Amino acid sequence: MSKRKFELKYGKGIVSVQVPEDQLLYEIMGQEYPALSNLKEDYLHSLNHPIDAPPLKEIVKKGDTVAITVSDITRGWQKNYLTLPILIDYLNEVGVPDDNITILIAVGGHRPNTEKEFVELCSQEVYDRVRILNHDAWDEENMVYQGKTSRGTEVAVNRIVAEADKVILTGGIIYHYMVGYGGGRKSIIPGVASIKTIQQNHLWAMGREVGSGSNPNSASKFTRGNECHEDMMEVAAFIKPDFIINSVPNADGELAGIFAGNWVSAWLHGTELVNKIYGVDVEEKADIVIASAGGYPKDINLYQTGKTMDNAYHAMKKGGVSIILSECEDIMEPLEFTKWFDYENTYEMEKALRENFTIPGWVAFKEVECSDYGTFIILTKQENAEFAKKAKLIPATTMEEAMEIAYKKCGVQRPKITVMPQGANTFPVKK
Repeated sequence: MSKRKFELKYGKGIVSVQVPEDQLLYEIMGQEYPALSNLKEDYLHSLNHPIDAPPLKEIVKKGDTVAITVSDITRGWQKNYLTLPILIDYLNEVGVPDDNITILIAVGGHRPNTEKEFVELCSQEVYDRVRILNHDAWDEENMVYQGKTSRGTEVAVNRIVAEADKVILTGGIIYHYMVGYGGGRKSIIPGVASIKTIQQNHLWAMGREVGSGSNPNSASKFTRGNECHEDMMEVAAFIKPDFIINSVPNADGELAGIFAGNWVSAWLHGTELVNKIYGVDVEEKADIVIASAGGYPKDINLYQTGKTMDNAYHAMKKGGVSIILSECEDIMEPLEFTKWFDYENTYEMEKALRENFTIPGWVAFKEVECSDYGTFIILTKQENAEFAKKAKLIPATTMEEAMEIAYKKCGVQRPKITVMPQGANTFPVKK
């Protein structure tokens, strides 16, 4: 019997698995798409020939103060360290000195990034030249109130963004299992918004009644009718960002597209490329799904692994099994996330989440919903085993062990198997 060998990313290394050819249902991969051939040239072209906006040099004026939002370390794949030096030099050329530029790390409700991570995200050159700060969603004195959305969300954002002459959003676009896609307005909310604004907005990701679970409209690829996304757009509209620069990675993690210009339409153009690369049609769901989060930093903790779990969920049959490859170097981060697994059952967890909504709580709840749908096995470090069990996951330390458990749990003698090498990014869409 011939077997197909897969080498899947795990942490900063590789794990191998073999699947019988006659049992392999799908290999869900992003479509091949070329990386940018000349990043600097393409990046500058996007600044000077933006989508639905004047060139950036005509928007930013000499002597302006400029706030640039940059995603945190969990989005290190955006490779801002390659592009920010180009952007800073460009701003200098139009008369904005380094002293007038502030990079605000849009951590939202995540932990603050370290000085070392500032360098990793922005480059040593940029770190040495301009001011870099973490956004603090809990610092009420540093928030500026803007008004309310049509859904009643009270909008307050970081003072640096509110008071800057010009606001430039940077970021990356991939699927997002709460609001359809990452990037765009997410640099404002949750990126640099107050914790109260974040909580009120994200509550729309829950169903309308206790016991209804998460909102089915909050899903990857879907924005129209997605209440949480639509509210986010209203939040960002209070700020009216002056310019956006978002990237889309290809399946190999290289930058494949730069979308710059109007903060709405440039982002929408980027989502079209995401659909082209990562939206994968499937006609059948699998008994067993093997999904890699994509290695570091996508599998840095269980919190980030939720995206991979959700994508695997859409590829497997109800009552099936998913094996999630996630090293979880720092599985207990953020601590607020880990506390949500203390509840006795999903219902009690949901009640508590509705009473005090937090993003980590929602991510934990979504992961528990996945485990209620089928069996989830996590390939992770041995020291993570006890917490994995608490999170309703079955821990395994080798691929062989994980496969043995999966075969026993799936209830099928010759299960159909789907492999997702880029589980955090690829979204299976059942025809």
